[in-house]
Amino acid sequence: MNTTRPLAIASVVAAVALAGCSGMTTQQRDTAIGAGIGGVAGSVLTGGSAAGTIGGAAVGGVIGHETSKGKK
Repeated sequence: MNTTRPLAIASVVAAVALAGCSGMTTQQRDTAIGAGIGGVAGSVLTGGSAAGTIGGAAVGGVIGHETSKGKK
């Protein structure tokens, strides 16, 4: 199982997406970061499966959103 290429692609996409976070609120930024990390983790854990990547991004986004609720 070679996960180098999907991981590299996911990392580049996450970096580009996070570059646009300057105008976001803290909660929006944390949601985006959580989705990016979750998507990469889901991709790695499922060997590049699209469903794993999407599922990981969804779970990561929810976690990022919920953990930032107390931050102001």
